[in-house]
Amino acid sequence: MSIDGTDFRIQEPKKPFNSKWFSKKFKGPGIRYEVGVSINTGYIVWYNGPYPAGMMPDTKIFDRDLRWMIDTTEKIVADKGYRGLISVLTPLNAKDEKHKKQMALARARHETVNRRFKQWQCLQQRWRHDRNKHKEVFIAVASLTQIEIVNGHPLFQVAYESKICFNS
Repeated sequence: MSIDGTDFRIQEPKKPFNSKWFSKKFKGPGIRYEVGVSINTGYIVWYNGPYPAGMMPDTKIFDRDLRWMIDTTEKIVADKGYRGLISVLTPLNAKDEKHKKQMALARARHETVNRRFKQWQCLQQRWRHDRNKHKEVFIAVASLTQIEIVNGHPLFQVAYESKICFNS
């Protein structure tokens, strides 16, 4: 699977200011979800969150839950933000240019999923409601996005040679 964190804008929490909500991705308050996409099918196979964007970097979210759920023989494709983690393949530990290109395609397809989430206005706009309700809306949008992928709007395919590129 490919894995990535995606941030969503929220309304500034009440005073006092707390940097734990600060998202570097859009220089303001946000919450973050971790999302996993199957390399083989393009289906959304994992989500985790929400977390305060400034307090929980992608690596910390991964270490908290997903790390303990994957088999030691499995590998996950991610961006450079996940460097140094066991079981995670990043561009920095690509075996060769072909491997790096295949990982880049998997990550690009993953970004397509993140973009599809934000095509829904409820997630694109700044969230001005109770933060506890955001997860319910995120799950609904992720479910609808998955239904779209399965029923006529699939993601582009990633051609890969699993034995060469995604198993180390």
